Amino acid sequence: MITSNGKSIVVVDDELDIVNQIKRSLGAMDGLKVYTFTDPFAALEYFNSGCKDHHDLVISDIRMPGMNGYEFVKKVKKIHPQVKIILMSSFERDDNNLLLDVSSDVKIDTFLQKPFSLDILTNLVSIHQDIKN
Repeated sequence: MITSNGKSIVVVDDELDIVNQIKRSLGAMDGLKVYTFTDPFAALEYFNSGCKDHHDLVISDIRMPGMNGYEFVKKVKKIHPQVKIILMSSFERDDNNLLLDVSSDVKIDTFLQKPFSLDILTNLVSIHQDIKN
């Protein structure tokens, strides 16, 4: 599945159904490689292992067992500071203040409220793939 533009995304969510749906949806985009993980520790190990591909975007759930999405992206940003971040969660409206508190020292490019349509996700990814640092 190697393509001319070499763009790739890492998706992390502890729910297998969600990562599979996202992979199917984004995998249909021309020239995009999608790597999925249901365990944030496995995903972090992948980044620490000197993964061969440059990843343009990380999409991560916030609430995951063991390591939450905020901790995960904070560690990923130390390894790959230029990667763009989309955090997703089913936070209730009252929990949005928590998101602002935890994201104050890590740049989050977009927050995606669950449930979301795959069309919205595809559009967000298209926008982030067009933006270069």
